[in-house]
Amino acid sequence: MNAAKITRQSKSNLALAFISLGPERKRDITVFYAFCRVVDDIADSAELSVVEKQTRLTAWRQMLQAATPDEPPLARDIRQLMAKYSLPAAMLEEIIGGVEMDLSIRRYATFEALRVYCYRVASAVGLVSIEIFGYRNPRCKQYAVDLGLALQVTNIIRDVGKDMQNGRIYLPQEDLARFHYSETEMMQRHYNERFVQLMEFEAQRARQFFANAAAALPAEDRRAMTPAEIMGSVYRRLLRRIELDKFRVFEKDYQLSKIEKAGWIAAELFKSFLNPPRQTSV
Repeated sequence: MNAAKITRQSKSNLALAFISLGPERKRDITVFYAFCRVVDDIADSAELSVVEKQTRLTAWRQMLQAATPDEPPLARDIRQLMAKYSLPAAMLEEIIGGVEMDLSIRRYATFEALRVYCYRVASAVGLVSIEIFGYRNPRCKQYAVDLGLALQVTNIIRDVGKDMQNGRIYLPQEDLARFHYSETEMMQRHYNERFVQLMEFEAQRARQFFANAAAALPAEDRRAMTPAEIMGSVYRRLLRRIELDKFRVFEKDYQLSKIEKAGWIAAELFKSFLNPPRQTSV
């Protein structure tokens, strides 16, 4: 399966954000996104054993470094992409390391521990993405890190119920203790005031990362980062919807409609054209 087909088959908001890119960058980000999807799907597969998952992820680590017998076409494409944008293998290995964490870790004691996971599965994706989008100011890297953390914390909030069905609780245990909400209550889907307070605390953390990202985005890179800003806009809207509904994540699967997403994408595209890039010294 090639990169374009992998991307088309995914319903991710990230694929929608590509609409703002020119043909070459769109093709390149599609290759990278396909890589992210493939390694994530390996880790999430219900058909593969943990040993098989580890073996396949290790094979992808090897394919980042050099060609291997019977490798998929995507492996060659991703190495060409790495060469084109001078991406060290370590940047993509971070992403593999992130999905690997799901093979053995089902609880996080602290947010600092969870932050490592969020960085690997989201911020690392952002750091590669901005190389493909193109930027001028090195401060854009901090923007990518903070936006990645914001998006992943929002994902964790939205998917509390779904993750729990898979035996995982990403919300830090220190946070559950802070609001006197037990893991047993969560497993039994107890929805009460303490749970709402816990989720409000997590939502505030996500909002802070969104604010940090907005503050870090250099003015001269605003147009180039339109795809990332589209993602941020969609996820901020999603977070707001969950908040207004008082975090009924045990019973609802929160999604924005295609019309809503299209509206937010159009708004971000319009903003990007109202804010042309400026020549600014670094």
